[in-house]
Amino acid sequence: MRGCALLIVASLSLLPAAAAAQARSAAIFDFELTDTSRDNQLVPHDAEHQARLAEVSERLRKRLAESGRFSVTDIAPVAEEARASNLQFCGGCDVSLAGKIGAELAITGMVRKISNLILSMTIFVRDAKTGNDLAVAQASMRGDTDETWNRTLDWLVRNRLLAPDYGVRR
Repeated sequence: MRGCALLIVASLSLLPAAAAAQARSAAIFDFELTDTSRDNQLVPHDAEHQARLAEVSERLRKRLAESGRFSVTDIAPVAEEARASNLQFCGGCDVSLAGKIGAELAITGMVRKISNLILSMTIFVRDAKTGNDLAVAQASMRGDTDETWNRTLDWLVRNRLLAPDYGVRR
């Protein structure tokens, strides 16, 4: 009996190591906003939206790291270059930036704002070696508030990116 209990405890102690071994390194870039509700698309976004973008970016990093399926790679060495690019339309620069910092995955996100009522959030996960899409998660949002953005992000992570047989495969 004592030997069996020791074997169970030893097996359980290996679980965190096994989970860490399966974690994929991910360069998770800051979310971008396309706001077609504004008259002038060239002016910077207001402080409220910049704060929301930063919040959901950090929240995505935290949620994916907490899952144990991803290890978040520090994007600081390429952050300025990433901010200077439109990662959704730069022809794969997200993939090359992720490769520069040794990440296996490039993860980008965008919010498309059509009005204060109609928005959508999309998260793209790409293989940093091939550039192939591994997952694309998208949801519509109703309302332009901190709560709406955070709830949508949490839903996408839980029900799309981390969902069994749906999101990013291990």
